[in-house]
Amino acid sequence: MNRSLPWGWILLAGLLLLIPGPAGRLLLDILGGLTLTLLLLPLLLGAAALIGWRLLSRRLVTCPACGAPSIGMSQCPSCGASMSASGASNVDRDVDASSATITVDAVAVDRPPAADPDGTS
Repeated sequence: MNRSLPWGWILLAGLLLLIPGPAGRLLLDILGGLTLTLLLLPLLLGAAALIGWRLLSRRLVTCPACGAPSIGMSQCPSCGASMSASGASNVDRDVDASSATITVDAVAVDRPPAADPDGTS
């Protein structure tokens, strides 16, 4: 058994859209608001997720012993090592970059001489 289309309701909705009265404007405002919400909701959710991820990644601390990340713990939940050891934070914020020096020790490595590209030795 086929149901007929509700032509009366469709006609009433069409008249409300065509009549420049308060009811037609209200209907158009509601439809416009719903459309904007549906279009902008993914962008708003993506921005909220990005901000949340940035805040979470700032609070992550990597264990110096095993490398497991955790948030605000004094002891690593994986291996039990102390998180206060040197290198426990992702970024050392107490060092001024302009006055920091890095000491590098050069070590001589004995390697066999490389072959000539010509194939002659």
